[in-house]
Formats: sequence, C-alpha cells, structure tokens
Amino acid sequence: MSIFESLGEDLAPPQAEPDPAPVPAAPPRRVLVLSHSHPAITKGGSELAAWRLCEGLRARGAGPGGDGTTAFFLGCGREPGGGRAGSSITEPFGEGDYLYASGGYDWFKFANHDERFPRDFTALLRRLRPDVLHFHHYSNLGVEALLIARRALPHARIVVTLHEFQAICHHYGQMLTRHSRTLCQRASPRDCMRCFPEFSRTDFFLRAEYVRRFFAEVDAFVAPSRFLADRYVDWGVPVEKMHVLENVIADAPPAPPPAPRDDGLLRAGFFGQISFLKGLQVLFDAAAILEEDGVSDVVFNIHGDPSGQPEEFQQEFQEGLAKAGRNVRFHGPYDNARVDGLMRAQDVVLVPSVWWENSPVVIQEARRNGVPIICSDIGGMAEKVLPGADGWHISAGSAPELAALLRSLAAAPQRLAAMRGTIRPPLPSSAAVEEHMALYNALFQTAKDSAYPQT
Repeated sequence: MSIFESLGEDLAPPQAEPDPAPVPAAPPRRVLVLSHSHPAITKGGSELAAWRLCEGLRARGAGPGGDGTTAFFLGCGREPGGGRAGSSITEPFGEGDYLYASGGYDWFKFANHDERFPRDFTALLRRLRPDVLHFHHYSNLGVEALLIARRALPHARIVVTLHEFQAICHHYGQMLTRHSRTLCQRASPRDCMRCFPEFSRTDFFLRAEYVRRFFAEVDAFVAPSRFLADRYVDWGVPVEKMHVLENVIADAPPAPPPAPRDDGLLRAGFFGQISFLKGLQVLFDAAAILEEDGVSDVVFNIHGDPSGQPEEFQQEFQEGLAKAGRNVRFHGPYDNARVDGLMRAQDVVLVPSVWWENSPVVIQEARRNGVPIICSDIGGMAEKVLPGADGWHISAGSAPELAALLRSLAAAPQRLAAMRGTIRPPLPSSAAVEEHMALYNALFQTAKDSAYPQT
C-alpha cells in the first residue's frame, strides 16, 4: 500500500501551511530540476538532460549580464536507509545539488513508500521556494511527489518531461511485448494482462487511474519528440498541456576537420547503452551477412557497457560478439567526455534500436559532430533523422537492409562525404534553455495556447 492510500480519499500527503505570497509574474525565476537519478551516479539520457538544463539555467542567471535565474538540482540514489542526520535528502555534491536516498518503491504504479519523503521533500521545497519545479521523470521520487509539491507550494508551476512510456506500459515503458518482443501499438488492460498475467485487468485500470490522479497536478508536460507527445495525448494527457521541446544537450567542442583516410574502410560506430532494445543483434546479424558475402571493407566499432544488463543478455551479447566476425570490434565503456572524438572517427553512426525510441541522445551527438546516421524507421528516431539530409532509415530489426546499405556506402564513399555537408546541427544548448524558460514564463500567464507547439 502506498503511504498516501492510508491518508484518505484525496491521497494527500501531510498538509503544509499555505504558500504566503504569489510568485512573481516575470523573471528572475527560481527553478528546481528533479531527476530519477543523478549524473554523479548514473549517466543515462534523462538524468544528463536534466543536469544540462540545470547548468544552462544557472549560466543564464550568472554574472553581471545574467537575469538572476537561480536553479537547484535534486537527483536520486537508490540507497534505502541512506541519508545523514535522519534526513533522506542531503547535499553531497555541492551547494544547491541535492540527493534523495530513495527506498520502498512500487514500480507497478510509481508509488513511493518511503515514510520520510513527504516530510523531507516538503521541508526542502519550503526552504528553496522554487516557483518552477521541472521533473525529468518521476521514478524513485514517486508520482505522489507532484501532489506534495502542489500542497507545499500552491503558487508554483509544475512541469514534467516524459522520457519513455512508463505511465502507459508496465514493461519498463518500452511498448514492447514482454515475451515475443514485438512492438506494441496501444496499451489496454486486456493487452497488458497478456504480458503480465500476474495482474488483472482491474489492476491495470487502477494503475492508470492512480498515475492520472497525480498527473492532474502538472501544469505542463514536455515531450522531446512529437511521437512521444502524440502517444501520451492519446493515453489521456490533455493536449493543451503538452509541449514538444528538445532536451538540452552539451554543445560540441571545436575540433579540426577529420583528416582524410585512404585505407578504403567504412567505419560504422555504435554508441550508448548495450541492451536488447538497442538492436545489437541487428548489428551482429548484418556483420555476419557481410562476412558471408566476402565484404571486408566495413568495420563495426561498438562503444558501450553491457555490465548492467541481466546475465542472460550479457551472455547473448558475448555469444553474438564471438559469432559476428573479424570486422566487429568491441571497445567497451567510454567516458561521455570522449564521445565527440570517438564519433568523429566514424564514417556513420548506427542506431538500430528495436523499440519506440523517444529522442536518443546519440542522434543529437552524431548530428552535432556532423556524422551521418543510420537509424530504425520508428518512433522518435525517424523523426530526428531526416533521410537524405542527416542519414538513412532502415526497417526496424532488418539486418539485411542494414548490411545492404553499408555495402553500398562502402562502394560509394562520396555519398557519405556529401551527407556531411547537409546534416542539420542540433539546437544549441543556450537556445534549448531559452525555449524552456519561455515555457516557464508562459505558465504564469492567464491565457494558454490550446495546442502544443513543434520546435
């Protein structure tokens, strides 16, 4: 049972005193950015996007020319019983950078069972007094955090960036069937029960209602892709609350143009999390096809770390690596600070994911480094890569298509050279921060647009 279910029909946390005064109607803003993890602990896409937003807001407000914007960060570490001096929220990484030691979490309905959290979170909010709370995810914090924030600071605005489909799909938010690993087009209690027979249709119905109850406290939802936005609007998020804004990513450091290579090889790089979802088997199968056909001028470079995956997948990965052939090279994990140099050494970046990716950071990184992309033709991937300008699409899961495309590019390297001149750079970090600030300011106006904009 959630700690809020025992508190009555309204599912309300302990009542805080009313916020004594309205927030200002114009900048400077005080913004608290929250994430389900912390980049000092894990370096997934959502926590990095949250951290870079916080950094950008701080840069906007700093210095003689700054506008006074103040930003704080709250990340999570899954350390049940953690914290110091009896508090679950500490400040271990520096001033204004907080860590919640989470524990007691219900992953089925995102309910936080930690009895310390309502008290400690309310105390933090009333001390910092942000006028905007921007959640990059609600896992570990729990969806009840949205109501705690509303009760503690009723005049603040609450924003939630959605990163995948967790509220819709219990299968890790993947919209991928549990057993056959096929794409799921739409969730329903009946279909969800087929994947998880241990839960009833009523369980899935109540799960959705529980999440929607707390989502009702949100003033604006942000989706980094229109695909994700449409899925959530179809699920029940009000269209007038939905906004499509790109995540804030780091700007690429300046670098000299790549030196020409005359070895006749085409280097295809894979970067990021190594899991089944990312389509590593598609890459292995394509490499095997090319080897069988005697193609030796395509080299696959895999950069990533499978160690956090289930043992079953790690074994599959090692077996696939062993069978893939001589032209597949596994380079292991990499520091994100090196990704630009590693990408610039590739001729093409592969994103062969087999699920509805939202807005893969690797696509933005490849675009900022001017490296063509080959991605699956589904979800936010297809939206972020413009065929003929940024790269090419292949049918999701199709190793033969990937092999054929790489073979043709190796035979005509001028196509890659031409593509490098048409790749659209991603939105600069400062511009992405400005779009977020414009959204915050708009939330304090009485009139709101009725449709979500495309950026």
